[in-house]
Amino acid sequence: MTFLYMLLLLSALPLIKTASISPRKQAKSLVKWKGGFSFLSSSSPPSLLNSWSLTNLNSLCNWTAISCSKTRTVSKIDLSNMQILGTLSLFDFSSFPNLTHFNLSGNYFDEPIPSEIDQVTELQYLNLRDSSLSGTIPHQLSNLQKVRYMDLGLNYFIYADQDWSEFAGMPSLTYLAISTKDDNLYHSEFPEFISQCRNLTFLDLSQNNLNGQIPPSIGQLRKLQYLDLSYNSLDSSIPSELGLCTNLTHLSLASNKLDGELQLFLSNLNNLVELSLANNRIYGTIPPSIGQLRELQYLDLSYNSLNSSIPSELGLCTNLTHLSLSSNKLNGELPLSLSNLNNLIELRLDNNLFTGQILPSLVSNWIHMESLQLQSNELSGKIPTEVRNMGFLLTLNLRRNHLTGVIPQILGNLALLKLLDLSHNHLSGQIPSFVNTIFLRDFNFSYNNLTGRIPCVFQLAPENAFVGNSGLHGYVDSCVDSIPPRHNRNFKKDNNRVLIGILVPVCGLLMVTIVIGLMFRKKSSLVSNKVNTSENFEILESMILQEEVKFTFAEVVKAVDDFHEKHCIGAGGFGRVYKAELQSGQVIAVKRLNMSDSNDIPAINLHSFQNEIRTLTSIRHRNIIRLYGFCSRRGGCIFLLYEYLERGSLGKALYGVEGVNELVWATRVKIVQGLAHALSYLHHDCSPPIVHRDITVNNVLLESDFEVRLSDFGIARLLSTDSSNWTDIAGSFGYIAPELAYTMRVTDKCDVYSFGVVALEVMMGRHPGDMLESQLQESSKSRRDNVELLLKDLLDQRLEQPTNESAKAVVLVVTMALACVRTRPASRPTMLFTAQKLSAQTLPCLPEPFGMLTINKLMAL
Repeated sequence: MTFLYMLLLLSALPLIKTASISPRKQAKSLVKWKGGFSFLSSSSPPSLLNSWSLTNLNSLCNWTAISCSKTRTVSKIDLSNMQILGTLSLFDFSSFPNLTHFNLSGNYFDEPIPSEIDQVTELQYLNLRDSSLSGTIPHQLSNLQKVRYMDLGLNYFIYADQDWSEFAGMPSLTYLAISTKDDNLYHSEFPEFISQCRNLTFLDLSQNNLNGQIPPSIGQLRKLQYLDLSYNSLDSSIPSELGLCTNLTHLSLASNKLDGELQLFLSNLNNLVELSLANNRIYGTIPPSIGQLRELQYLDLSYNSLNSSIPSELGLCTNLTHLSLSSNKLNGELPLSLSNLNNLIELRLDNNLFTGQILPSLVSNWIHMESLQLQSNELSGKIPTEVRNMGFLLTLNLRRNHLTGVIPQILGNLALLKLLDLSHNHLSGQIPSFVNTIFLRDFNFSYNNLTGRIPCVFQLAPENAFVGNSGLHGYVDSCVDSIPPRHNRNFKKDNNRVLIGILVPVCGLLMVTIVIGLMFRKKSSLVSNKVNTSENFEILESMILQEEVKFTFAEVVKAVDDFHEKHCIGAGGFGRVYKAELQSGQVIAVKRLNMSDSNDIPAINLHSFQNEIRTLTSIRHRNIIRLYGFCSRRGGCIFLLYEYLERGSLGKALYGVEGVNELVWATRVKIVQGLAHALSYLHHDCSPPIVHRDITVNNVLLESDFEVRLSDFGIARLLSTDSSNWTDIAGSFGYIAPELAYTMRVTDKCDVYSFGVVALEVMMGRHPGDMLESQLQESSKSRRDNVELLLKDLLDQRLEQPTNESAKAVVLVVTMALACVRTRPASRPTMLFTAQKLSAQTLPCLPEPFGMLTINKLMAL
C-alpha cells in the first residue's frame, strides 16, 4: 500500500505544481513584464497589449498573444514582430511551467538569454530570432529536453569553444538555427553537441565565425534535410561523411575556406534540390557523378578553383533553374548536353576559359532564360540567331570574348531585354534598330568593328557605349532632329543639328520664363529693374505658405537687424542666409537674394528665386526643407523664409569636429538614407518629376538628430514627358554627371550621379574626385588601382573600422553609391530602387570578410 501511495503521489506532482500556479498569478506576472516594454514602431502601438491589464486578470486566456491549456494556464506566448523594446530579466520563467510555445522573434531584448529559461521544462517551441539578444548562449538551454524547434538566429551572441562544451544533446530537437549579426569576438569550432541531436532535420549555423573543420560526426545526422554552414571560416576539406546524410535537400557551404575536391561526398546526395559551394577553395574537376543529382534545381560553384571542362553528365540535371559556375578556371567547349536544361532561368559561366562556339543547338531550348552571362571567356564564332527563343530574357552579357559576324537583327525583338553587353569582341556590320526592346537601358557595343549609323533608339546613350568602333559615324538621319549636338569627334556635326540645338532650348527657356512670370504676377512684382532695401516693411507684398506661422515679415527683418552681417550664417551663389531669432523664441532661416553693386538683382538670381518658390510650394516631404513664405515688392528687399536647421550643412558637419565625434557610421548611413528618400520622392512621387540638379554636401542640411533636409532648389527642373529637357550645364563642380558635358539633356539620372558622389563623400570623409575621374578612363592605370583598393582603406580614416551590422550597412551604402556613379546613365539605378535598397529591414550578408572587400568586388554586386 505504501508503494502504491508513493507511486500515486509521484504521478500527481505535476498537477500539484500546476495548481500552485494560478492563472491570476500568471496574469500579474505578465503585467509586470509588460511594464518594462516600449514600442519602436508605429505599426505596433502600446494599445496592442491593452488586454494585459490588472483590471482584466480574470480573462487571461483571451489576452492578445496568449493561449491557454485545458488547465486555463498559459501554454503559448507569441509576441513576434511587435517591435518591443523590453527585457527578459523581468519575465518570471518559474510562473509558466506549462508553457510549450515561446515566440519573441522580431523584437529588441538587448541582453543575454537568462539562465532561468530551463525552468519552462515543457517547452517545445522556442523562437528568439532577430531579437537583438547578446552575450553568451546559456548552456541551460540544453536542459529543455522536450524542445523540438529552436531558432536563435540573427542575434548578437558571442561565444568561444568552452561555451559549447557544456551543452548536452537534445534528443527531441528537429529544428536548430543559431547565427549572429555580430562579428564574434571569438572564433569557435563546430559545436560537438550537435552530433548528439540525432533527430535534426534542419540545421542553420551560418554566419557564426566557425573555424576549423566540419567534423566527420556530421554524418551521424541521418535525418538531416537542410544544412547551412555558409559565411563562416571553416578551413578544412569537406568530409566524405557528409555524403551519409542522404535525406539532404538543401546544402550550403558557401563563403568559407573549404578546399578539396567535389567527388568525395557528392555521389550519395541524390535528393539535393539546392547546392551552394560558392566562394571557397575547391579545386579539381566537376565530377561526372554530378549527373546523378536529378532533383537539383539550384547549383552554385562560383568563385572556386575548378579547372576542368563541364562534364556532359551535367545535362542530366534537367530540373536546374539556376546554374552558376562563374569565376573558376573551367575550360573546353560548352557541352551540347546543356541544351537539355530547358528549365534554366539563370546561367552564369562568366570569367572562365571556355573556348569554341555558342552553337545554335545549345541555346535553342532555353526558352525560360532570363539571365545569360558568358562574358570574359574565349568564345568565338557568331551569336546564334536561336536566342530569339528566349522571350523572357532580361540580361545578355557576351562581353570580352572573340565573337565575330554581325549582331543578329532578332536581338531587337527581345521585348523584355534590359541589359545587353556585346563590347570587346570582333563584331562587324551595322547595329540593328532594336525598336521592340522598350526596356533596354543598359547597353554596350564598344570596341568592336561596327560600321554605319547608330539607331535612333540609342540617341541618349553615353558616348562610351560606342567607342572603339572606327566605322560608326553618328545617328541615322531620321533622328537627327530630336537630339542635341554632341561635342565628340566620333559624331559628325552638321549645321541643321547645331541650329536646332540652339534654337529649341532658347525657345523653351523663353516659354518657361513667360509661364513663370504669369504665375507670380498676381502675388509679387518680380520684374522690377531695381529693388532697393527699404525701412517701410509693413507695405511689402508677401505670402505666408504655412498656416502655423505666427510672425510677420517686419519681425523677421527686425530680428536680423536689417540683414546685419553678424546674423549671416552662410553665403552661396544666389544669396546670403541669416539666422533670425524671433521674440516668440522661434528660430528661422532667411535667404536674401544677392544684390549687385548697383542694387540691381541679376536676372539669374531672379529666376532662381522664382524657381525655388515654384518648386517648394508644390511639394512636402520630411526630408525636404520647408519654405514658410517669401517676400518681394518694388521698394523692398527680396527674401525667403525657411525652417532653421540646427546643425547646418552636411559639409560643415562632415569636415568639422563633428565628422569625428558625432558622425559615426550609423549616423552617416541614416543621412544617406534620408537623402535617398528625398530624391526618390522628387523623381517618382511628384508629377511632373522634379530634378534637383545641385545635390552637394552643402545643400544637404541636418536637423539636431541628423535628420536630412534637402535644400536649395534654385536650379531645379520639372521634367517634361517628351524629349525637350535640354539645359545648359548647371550645378556644382565635382557633382555634375559626366553626360551633361556632351548631351546637354537633364534627366533624373543626373541627380542619381550626384547622390552617388555625396554618398561616397559621406563614407570617405573626402570628395571622391580621383576615383570618379579614373572611372571615365576604362583602361587607365588609376582605374585599375582603384578597383583593387580595399574598402577599409577607402573609408574615413578618422573613424574606427565599422563592424557587425554597421559594416553591412556601410557596404550596402558604398555598393549603391558606386552603382549610382556609373559612367553610363542607363546603368545607374533609379532613386526609388536605391532608397528601397538602403532602407531594407534585413541587410545582405557580406560576400567576404569586411577587411578583404575590394572596390572591384563591390562594383560587381
